[in-house]
Amino acid sequence: MTGPENDDFPYTSVVLTGGSSGIGKSFVSHIGKLKRDVFICNLSRREPEQVLDQLNLRHIETDLSDPASRGAALAQVLATLRERAPEGPVLLINNAGLGKFGTFGETDIASHQNLIEVNIAAVVELTAGLLPVLQARGGTIMNLASVVAFQPTPFMACYGATKAFVLQWSYALRAELAPQGVRVLAVCPGSTASEFHDRAGMQRGGWGDRFTQTSDQVVREALAALQTDRGHVVTGWLNKVQCALLSRLPLRLSTWLSHRVLSSYVPTKPAN
Repeated sequence: MTGPENDDFPYTSVVLTGGSSGIGKSFVSHIGKLKRDVFICNLSRREPEQVLDQLNLRHIETDLSDPASRGAALAQVLATLRERAPEGPVLLINNAGLGKFGTFGETDIASHQNLIEVNIAAVVELTAGLLPVLQARGGTIMNLASVVAFQPTPFMACYGATKAFVLQWSYALRAELAPQGVRVLAVCPGSTASEFHDRAGMQRGGWGDRFTQTSDQVVREALAALQTDRGHVVTGWLNKVQCALLSRLPLRLSTWLSHRVLSSYVPTKPAN
C-alpha cells in the first residue's frame, strides 16, 4: 500500500511525538518528502538530526514521562503553531511509546509507571491541549496503538493494556469529534524493525519476528489510511490475519496463544 500523493495531504502542520527514531523518524522523513512546505513540530528527548536541515521542522526537547515537561512542551507547541503555521488543518501523531518486557512481579514498578505516563497520560494531555486548535482549523488525530491491543499480553501486561486503551479511546473520540470535523485514526503495527525491542528488554528471534515490518512500511500504510474513512488500520497483511483471528477467539484461548508467542522473547538465562 502506498501513501498519499501531495495533493491528498491537506495538512499545513504536523505535531508529532517521538520523531527521533523508529516509526516516528520515518513519519518525519515521509511527510517531509510528501509535502516540502509542511511545518513539523517534534516532541522527543533527541533531535531528529538526520533530517533537521532538510525540513521545515521545529524540535522541542521533551520528557514525555514527566508531567511538567509535557506541560511546558505543549505551551511551546501552541505558541509555535500560532507563529509558524497559523492556518490550515493540523495532523497530530501521538507516536511515542515505551515498552517493558518481563513478568510483572519481577520488573521495576517505576518502569511501568513511566510506560503509563508516556503511552496514556502524554497522549491524553497532548490531545486535550491541541483539541481547540483541531476544532478551529480541522484536522486528524492519529494514535499509534498496536496489534497487542486486540488480546491480553503476558510478559507485556502493562504495555498491552495501554495499547488497548489507545485503541478503545480512539474510537470513542472518533464518535465524539466527527460532527466537529476532527477525525481520529488508530494505527496498529506489529513487530517493527526499530530500537523498541532492545529498549523493552526483549530477546531477538522470537516467533513473532517473522511478521516484522520496517518503519517505512508501517508509515506508508498509516499515511495511506488517512485517505480512507476507517477508524483503525492494522499494518501488514500477516498482522491483519492474526488480529482478525485472535479477535474472534475466547479471551482464555487468545491469552494462551499470546503467552506461547511472547514466551519466545524471554531472555535466556545463562547456565550456572
